[in-house]
Amino acid sequence: MASALRLRLLLLLAVAAAATGPCAGAGRVDLWPMPASVTRGAQTLLVSRDLKLSTAGSSYADGKGILKEAFQRMVAVVDLDHAINGTYSQGAPVLAGVRVAVRSPNDELNFGVDESYKLSVPATGNPLYAQIEAQTVYGALHALETFSQLCNFDFNANLIELHSAPWTIVDAPRFPYRGLLIDTSRHYLPVPVIKSVIDSMTFSKLNVLHWHIVDEQSFPLQIPSYPKLWNGAYSYSERYTFDDAIDIVQYAEKRGVNVLAEIDVPGHALSWGVGYPSLWPSAACKEPLDVSNDFTFQVIDGILSDFSKIFKFKFVHLGGDEVNTSCWTTTRHIKSWLLQHGMNESDAYRYFVLRAQKIAISHGYDIINWEETFNNFGDKLDRKTVVHNWLGSGVAEKVVAAGLRCIVSNQDKWYLDHLDATWEGFYTNEPLTNIYNPEQQKLVLGGEVCMWGEHIDASDIQQTIWPRAAAAAGMISSICFDLILPALIL
Repeated sequence: MASALRLRLLLLLAVAAAATGPCAGAGRVDLWPMPASVTRGAQTLLVSRDLKLSTAGSSYADGKGILKEAFQRMVAVVDLDHAINGTYSQGAPVLAGVRVAVRSPNDELNFGVDESYKLSVPATGNPLYAQIEAQTVYGALHALETFSQLCNFDFNANLIELHSAPWTIVDAPRFPYRGLLIDTSRHYLPVPVIKSVIDSMTFSKLNVLHWHIVDEQSFPLQIPSYPKLWNGAYSYSERYTFDDAIDIVQYAEKRGVNVLAEIDVPGHALSWGVGYPSLWPSAACKEPLDVSNDFTFQVIDGILSDFSKIFKFKFVHLGGDEVNTSCWTTTRHIKSWLLQHGMNESDAYRYFVLRAQKIAISHGYDIINWEETFNNFGDKLDRKTVVHNWLGSGVAEKVVAAGLRCIVSNQDKWYLDHLDATWEGFYTNEPLTNIYNPEQQKLVLGGEVCMWGEHIDASDIQQTIWPRAAAAAGMISSICFDLILPALIL
């Protein structure tokens, strides 16, 4: 089956190369994710060892150095620490630099920011400059990544070459939400490792780092409002300070990546009670969080208040999955509270989720919850809710039919800790399956691959994420996957 699928893919790529319209091809093009439109020529250019950045004509002042630093990173990727010491042949066309024109002076990384760009590389000119045009600096960052993929080190000439000029590339992402989850509760990840993951995300144009910060195993983040919470960390040194979190967010934003913070309530929260035991239903039955205790919601309010000073993304993730409510019905004071309020355990689950949602909204957030909340009481969820699909297929179509937004991460396809998940599944997981209404399609914000941390740590996280995450990134970044998807799933 795999051989047949590979052959089919090759044939379809050939078809894509001959296509016209928004995904017009240019023969085999080694760019990832595949841009929306590509044309090219046959000229080889040499790339100056002193490549220049020009912002002449740009409306963007680059006061934060976002563009300048991105250009420096791009040059480092192209050079790969090789000694660029070859001789430029007399008369050979040499690309002197990249001219970037950004139309918007604003560099706020809002959700849905314009990430489109046009990249042109001429074959002639003196001096010879590539040209990037983008509405925002974040589109320009994607263009620089694409430009880096056009360049190759020639091991014979000891120079950087750029083949097939002139190039004209126009692109914009297919979905506004293109995520990767990391889990720092099951295994602590040092700050430099998190930053390396962020750097690698930019190569596939992923734009949301979903940071599953805490879970039942550990609570590693400093929360100034409730300073004993991080007593639930694995150790004194396996923690993130408030300033660490700010640093990670700022590092990501300068690379066009938003950071989505998650606290998973009311389940997956045993570690909270290490510092504040009254959050547990009892010493013998420690999760989910005590639904009958107002202090539980005071702590959630304090966490989200502190989050609002760090995490500026539009959304916060409140979890809500895998809630085993047996502790609520077997703990005397909670059982009495349920009877007093005329609730059963399912009612209490709904009550907890909806109360947590109201707290998040009061801090200016839209909410993301795992799909169990929708499956159990979807009609009661706040209309600002985004439902995060993970259990399987067929959920997104129900969510958008109900008028709610959705993110797709179904575990059989896009869970990176499932090492038996096939590459075919990563390539063929279509977020819009069975969703044909254009207005409902807009409610699918995108997709996310999930690197849960039970079985990985800092030593192997990158090689477990990649290259499979890049396959999913192609699906949610490139509109050109529409050319090959129908035949791949036959």
